[in-house]
Amino acid sequence: MNGNIHSIETFGTVDGPGIRYVIFTQGCLLRCQFCHNADTWEIGTGKSMSVKEIMDDLTTYLPFIEASCGGITVSGGEPLLQIPFLIELFKECKKIGIHTTIDSSGGCYSTAPHFQEQLKELMKYTDLILLDLKHIDRKKHISLTGMGNDHILSFASYLSDHHVPVWIRHVLVPSINDNEEDLRNLGSFISTLLNVEKIDILPYHKLGVYKWEALGLDYPLKEIEPPSEESVAFAYNILTNSSIQPN
Repeated sequence: MNGNIHSIETFGTVDGPGIRYVIFTQGCLLRCQFCHNADTWEIGTGKSMSVKEIMDDLTTYLPFIEASCGGITVSGGEPLLQIPFLIELFKECKKIGIHTTIDSSGGCYSTAPHFQEQLKELMKYTDLILLDLKHIDRKKHISLTGMGNDHILSFASYLSDHHVPVWIRHVLVPSINDNEEDLRNLGSFISTLLNVEKIDILPYHKLGVYKWEALGLDYPLKEIEPPSEESVAFAYNILTNSSIQPN
């Protein structure tokens, strides 16, 4: 079983607990205006890598991973575009006790029976989902990502219903999704989820602009500066107010 891989980071520290072996998959359906991995958008490209190749490389870092209670994180792009590959990879990880995490926007979530069957199988081997919620308002979500968010919110509810542990991630972009009403509505939605262990506010940054330029794309948020520490703290306080459910 092969996956389409963009790149691999062997010492990740921000994509789940402990030190992470982070795989960035190739392909995504969203077109987020603040995306810092625009070079992962194209589906069906990237380096073809087998599960065995990845496991052979991953196991060389096991001493560091195990000492830090870390694991493997599959990010993107959108990992759920390659569920059969993830199932086989995570099965092998579980054989040797490696903690498994998926970083997903939920952008390809579907209620189609085939997708649901594959997702149910994948969740058997998944310890944690890092769920990126871009915007709670549907129209603003379309403007920001090129796609509505109905199915993304359904994915969040699916994970809650199936008791899959989740860390919510929200990239805070000034004038785009830092409106107090939108944040309160997002916090209200998060409060309906019974599986949220953590909420992270990720300050918007411009570190991926050079990739847009290299791809010949016009970066749409070039006039927007990163949020202040006060804005980040304000958003965090709103989203965490009654959002994280007690164990």
